[in-house]
Amino acid sequence: MDDLIVGSNRKIDPSRRAHLKPDNTPNDNDRIEIGPTALAFAEWENLGLSAPDMPALREYRLSRLQDQIRQHDCAGLLLFDPLNIRYATDTTNMQLWIAHNMARACFVPPEGKVILWDFHNCEHLSAHLSLVGEVRHGASFFYFETGDQTEQAAAAFAEQVLDVMRQHAGTNKRLAVDKIENIGYVSLRSCGVEVLEGQVLTEHARSIKNENELNAMRCAIAACEAAVEEMRTIMRPGISENEMWAALHAGNIKRGGEWIETRILSSGPRTNPWFQECGPRIMQNGDIMAFDTDLVGTYGYCCDISRSWIVGDAKPNAEQRTLYQVAYEHVMTNIGLIEPGMSFTEMTRIAHRLPEEYRALRYGVLAHGVGLCDEYPCVRYPEDVAAHGYGGSFEPGMTLCVEAYVGAVGGREGIKLEEQVLVTETGAVPLSQYRYEDDLLDV
Repeated sequence: MDDLIVGSNRKIDPSRRAHLKPDNTPNDNDRIEIGPTALAFAEWENLGLSAPDMPALREYRLSRLQDQIRQHDCAGLLLFDPLNIRYATDTTNMQLWIAHNMARACFVPPEGKVILWDFHNCEHLSAHLSLVGEVRHGASFFYFETGDQTEQAAAAFAEQVLDVMRQHAGTNKRLAVDKIENIGYVSLRSCGVEVLEGQVLTEHARSIKNENELNAMRCAIAACEAAVEEMRTIMRPGISENEMWAALHAGNIKRGGEWIETRILSSGPRTNPWFQECGPRIMQNGDIMAFDTDLVGTYGYCCDISRSWIVGDAKPNAEQRTLYQVAYEHVMTNIGLIEPGMSFTEMTRIAHRLPEEYRALRYGVLAHGVGLCDEYPCVRYPEDVAAHGYGGSFEPGMTLCVEAYVGAVGGREGIKLEEQVLVTETGAVPLSQYRYEDDLLDV
């Protein structure tokens, strides 16, 4: 079968694992597997952080997905989202390109190993992963790739999926799917497959981290914060926002991080309203400079923190201090309110209220989940809960980002702060450690 690369062709020399890095991956300078650099490992050791056990982490994440598959009585879970594929398999391949060109997929069965459909001639990229049982081809059925043969390509893929469903679940035709091209959905349905919303499974599986996964996240956060500090060292009047942002990218990549999801950094009047992307503006002495990392770092884990700084040696003015102190109080108060078992609705009800003049430009959420990227759940402000709120409760093992944007309509500047936290049995504790600004807090 041309579309199937069987496991016997994927074996690697076990002697490569004779010497391991602190994360239990091969210490091989020529390995294909991506991962942290020596700089990152050295910094983590200096901070007293434990690197994750990556083989154990992969098994944990797959087990989380398979638990969800069995709970929902599905024949399997079909994934196209590259972040879900990463969670299930720990494979990577042109992650951003694949995000808008769906050339990869994987099938997670209720038990056993995953089947991966990869880009052509890329079998070697997953050869080190024991939980990937097969590598196939044929998941590309978007017009750029398959043109006027797209319908046929989608039908052929659907037949492959139906075959593996029979192998793993017999006559069960309930298939959870996270995302798929329209023609793929039509092809599966024409084969009699009952297509279920797979994001329910993936989001709930990903929402709870064990201690080993938290080690990976702590390492990613520490690497991000080191890059943030390098960004800070170059901050001065006369350089552009883009130069600042480039330093964050460089610090992430040289530690083995992967990409940044946005480019949200702005200064001076571009900080109000929020969400302006960094550009060529030359920063001035005394400006507020604010940013949101949205950074996918080492091991693919997201570090999503926000800070706001004063550019140069100017003392902050009264308005800057007020904005900062309101934002700080908002974030810290809300972190202190989070408890396991608390509903998202209750959090909205009791959360710190921004002063009236700052509510119109409020951030989109009070808090959101975070893992390999922004994840379930989202907790809304009172003004937004009717349109966008939903049910659910905080659980131990959830990791969250608690946020605030504070700026008045027509104001010159605004402040963005955000902290990454872990929900424990007794409340929320910080995962991120980067300092706040004493000059702005009047400490």
